[in-house]
Amino acid sequence: MKRNLSQCGIAVAVSALACAFSSGAPAAESIGAPQPVPAFLSNADGQAQGIRCEAVGDDVLAHQTGKYAGSDMISGFVLNLLSQWQLPNGATAVAQGTLAVAQNAANQMSAQVKTYATVIDPTQGGTTGAKSGASQNASATGGQNVSVNGVSQITQVAGSGNSGANAATISYNNSNNNGSQIAGLQGGSNQPSASASNANGSIKAAISFGGNGVNVTLQTPAGLATQNIVPGNAQQAGAIAQLLQIAGNNQQVANQLQLSLQTQQMTAQMIRQTGVLQALRNLH
Repeated sequence: MKRNLSQCGIAVAVSALACAFSSGAPAAESIGAPQPVPAFLSNADGQAQGIRCEAVGDDVLAHQTGKYAGSDMISGFVLNLLSQWQLPNGATAVAQGTLAVAQNAANQMSAQVKTYATVIDPTQGGTTGAKSGASQNASATGGQNVSVNGVSQITQVAGSGNSGANAATISYNNSNNNGSQIAGLQGGSNQPSASASNANGSIKAAISFGGNGVNVTLQTPAGLATQNIVPGNAQQAGAIAQLLQIAGNNQQVANQLQLSLQTQQMTAQMIRQTGVLQALRNLH
């Protein structure tokens, strides 16, 4: 299903937000666990590495020149979101979605979206019991009240034997690789939102795309996992937030976000014009 960009306001918001980040810079935060990392967490855990920064003074920056990815260079993007929670009693919650925005030769934008949510509870609604790993004497709160510009990743844990990871990756690709085509999402539908829950509502999974942003939420007796993308406006810059709150034992949780920006192919004439313009700007 294709939609005009004006009907999918988050498209421009995500693109503009992502342009603020450097190409291919991964951001990840993870918590360790005494047991082996489960298969669905292995990719996210492997990306768990810190971002290194070096401060540079104004006296150095004043003499530097370079290039950056302006908004006019972005011809589209693909956003993939996935949140998974596995409880020790075998219950599982999954919320997943993909948003693809592409620009044609006439500079017209179109958007496609797919969403998927499922909850599998072999206990037939009895997940609130002790076998769910939830701890009634533990709590993990406060992270949902944190507000930052840019990317934030918060992990709050009250329990033992847990595995969890927040992973976000932003990269640039040439638009000629057809990367703006929406990826296959098994079981997904061409709808802007999806939700699911078990019989007694103790486990819920939901995802939604809209003009107010992107929201992914998993709720279980042992905690909460969310991913949110908030568009920027005149008063506040945009933000990407990943949150894990685990108040239990032997929980396996993962938040994953992948944003691939498609850049326009520059002609030889455009490259020469850019080079001349930069040379003129360097003249004093």
